[in-house]
Amino acid sequence: MKLLYRAIPCLAIAFTCLVALRQPGVAQSRLTLPDLRQKIDRELSQQTGIFAVAFKDVATGQELLIREREEFHAASTMKTPVMIEVYKQQAAHSLSLSDSMLVKTEFKSIVDGSPYSLNAKDDSDTSIYRQVGTRRTLGSLVYDMIIVSSNLATNLVIERVGAQQVTQTMRDLGARDIQVRRGVEDSKAFARGLNNTTTAYDLMMIFDKLATGQAVSPEASKAMIGTLLDQRFNDAIPARLPASVKVAHKTGSVTGVRHDSGIVFLPDGRKYVLVLLSKDISDDKKTSATMATVSEWIYQYMMQG
Repeated sequence: MKLLYRAIPCLAIAFTCLVALRQPGVAQSRLTLPDLRQKIDRELSQQTGIFAVAFKDVATGQELLIREREEFHAASTMKTPVMIEVYKQQAAHSLSLSDSMLVKTEFKSIVDGSPYSLNAKDDSDTSIYRQVGTRRTLGSLVYDMIIVSSNLATNLVIERVGAQQVTQTMRDLGARDIQVRRGVEDSKAFARGLNNTTTAYDLMMIFDKLATGQAVSPEASKAMIGTLLDQRFNDAIPARLPASVKVAHKTGSVTGVRHDSGIVFLPDGRKYVLVLLSKDISDDKKTSATMATVSEWIYQYMMQG
């Protein structure tokens, strides 16, 4: 009986210790940035494909970078630079968001000027094709280019502002590797490898400029963030974050490629930039789920007490 009597307090103490260890903030070590990087590296190494990550705490400047300078097909992430160029040209009074533009489907290849056309079956936005022959404001086309990733709207906007001008503006912002060469579905250009490209680092840089009001102007940055907050495709960065967390972001995908990039706004007023890029992937849904997991871990890191 003595042995049993002594065992009970020991079990009680052990149980109390276990409960204490399970309590948030009690006897738990804070996850460091190197620990987080190792955790993310381990997760990504188990997936099919090549991944890049660029994270920046806007307030502190703290960064986590993985393959940040590796080149990726930009897919629709290039639409954020195009939007920035529109606002830049508006600030210079070269155009206005209220400008009226004819909706058409035929464009010229950057290779030889030969015509090519876009059609609804290859576009995430089909409604705009019912408006061919009518006129839309430039501002409404920019909005659709971002929130529903309309390829037709994108080509109309790029034709108006110029791909070379977009790239030059990226250089002016310090993004040295982003290349915006053309619109969408230019098959001759694609065959010659003349694609729009990006790096995680450059996307992180331009979203940081937006977050700090340095993309064109504080007013323009705020307006562009407002558009990015209305993004309809939310299966990566925002997917596993609480509803109280807002994400201003732009996705992108082509065959074998899946991206997400943007600014995460925390309820306490802090914000951070996160860019997740991938290529040579075999499963879009699995890749998006992996990106959502990485995004959740970074959020949890930021929310540590």
